[in-house]
Amino acid sequence: MKKINLGITGCMGRMGQQIIKSVKSDKNFRLVALTEEKKVNNKINGIKISQNTIDVFKKTNLIIDFTIPKCTFEILKIASKLKKRVIIGTTGFNKKQENLIKIYAKKIPILKAGNMSLGINLLMYLTEIASASLNDTFLTKISEIHHKHKKDYPSGTALMLGKGIAIGKNKNFYNLIGKKYLNNKKFPYSKKINFNSIRKGEIIGEHEVKFSSGKEIIKLNHEAFDRALYSEGALSAAKWLMTKKAGLYSMRDLMNFK
Repeated sequence: MKKINLGITGCMGRMGQQIIKSVKSDKNFRLVALTEEKKVNNKINGIKISQNTIDVFKKTNLIIDFTIPKCTFEILKIASKLKKRVIIGTTGFNKKQENLIKIYAKKIPILKAGNMSLGINLLMYLTEIASASLNDTFLTKISEIHHKHKKDYPSGTALMLGKGIAIGKNKNFYNLIGKKYLNNKKFPYSKKINFNSIRKGEIIGEHEVKFSSGKEIIKLNHEAFDRALYSEGALSAAKWLMTKKAGLYSMRDLMNFK
């Protein structure tokens, strides 16, 4: 397989740094571009850290983006002009932004995932099945815990799991969003989907979906111990996306879930 020329945005962030580390041990990739939103006078592996410009990404085949929505759209604008593939691991998009990503996906191949972990994507699949199988007497809620540095809440993964509940019920996710709590020890179930986010320590990521009828509770959960599972998932997604035509894909497509 010919080496994939890779660009990484948000290269100084936690995920950016982890992807750089994982690339070193994966012979399928050649790192050619590293960027940050603001100017950084530094080099990583001999590569100068640049800001997001067309010239920086000309030699790339694919760009992996773990930044913030504003930066993601800078990348998508550049990638669409250069016809480059994009992996989006950024979270925190609103409904309007989600629709805009779909428009860009008509021009270039994009794989977008709130979480690149195999286990989390299996959890979402199981969440859909549980939601479809349980009747409306079951109320739901989703909790997540992340490190104190994470700014957005609920996490992209928690929202992804919420979408799984909506898909199972064949309902519009945005109409099912309930209350969003931050750092609450307890929070209620709801006919909608309530979320509780906790930010503390250096926790990589914990997610739990609960269904309750009042007589029984069903719990589906996942706990991450090593950030490498996300970067390795992103690189697997990158290899997979190299063979695809323009369109919006997910880890679900990569894993061949129905």
